[in-house]
Amino acid sequence: MNDTISKSLSGNFQRDGFLVRRGLFSEERVGALVAAVDQSLNPALAPVEFEADVHYPGAPESVLAPGGRTPRRLLHAYGRNALFREVAEDAAVVETLRALMQTPQLLVSQNHHNCVMTKHPGYSSVTSWHQDIRYWRFDRRELVSVWVALGPETVDNGCLLVIPGSHQLEFEPGQFDAALFFREDYEPNTGLLASATPVELQAGDVLFFHARTLHAAGRNESDVIKRSLVFTYRAADNRPIPETRSAVFEDIPL
Repeated sequence: MNDTISKSLSGNFQRDGFLVRRGLFSEERVGALVAAVDQSLNPALAPVEFEADVHYPGAPESVLAPGGRTPRRLLHAYGRNALFREVAEDAAVVETLRALMQTPQLLVSQNHHNCVMTKHPGYSSVTSWHQDIRYWRFDRRELVSVWVALGPETVDNGCLLVIPGSHQLEFEPGQFDAALFFREDYEPNTGLLASATPVELQAGDVLFFHARTLHAAGRNESDVIKRSLVFTYRAADNRPIPETRSAVFEDIPL
């Protein structure tokens, strides 16, 4: 990546809090990843988070309810499959991250994201507006997540929605509810929510987004499972705080 492209990508990311790189993964590679995902979905191989576990709007009430064992996340993706590890360490992904985060020394978090995200027809839930950093504990709130689309992602099947520039804002406690979701019933939030932008992707596209960027997602109203591979990265000098969930597993240096 030459300096001009690097500075352009970094500038756009610093302004918006997210960046899309189209077609970063080939059709052949995406096909192999989909096959690997489906091997873990049928049957669902632990560790798995089910829709019923999250208690989000639209989720089944319990694992015993209809659709209660619908997978939402296949956890520990880095250690689950060599193909997933190759994505986490992909040269184009890492090169982009180094430009965006302006550091040569990066680590893959094994504590946050590190999963296959799925949205199944019929039983997928709504993800309300939030910042990923809400439960993460690091020296600095400067992490970036990488979202690899393994098929089309549209408003109809629950693509991510983002609020451009929200990673640069400071918020009052009252703008969030008890679960640290950004309140849609609070008048001071309405103007910002009006700027929500869907991030529609095609298979092989990659979304990079800041841990402080407000984002949400709707339900999958299509008749096809949506699959995505998601990893989070930190700079080597941005350490997790000991004895928090951010420090449970050792991170992977690149």
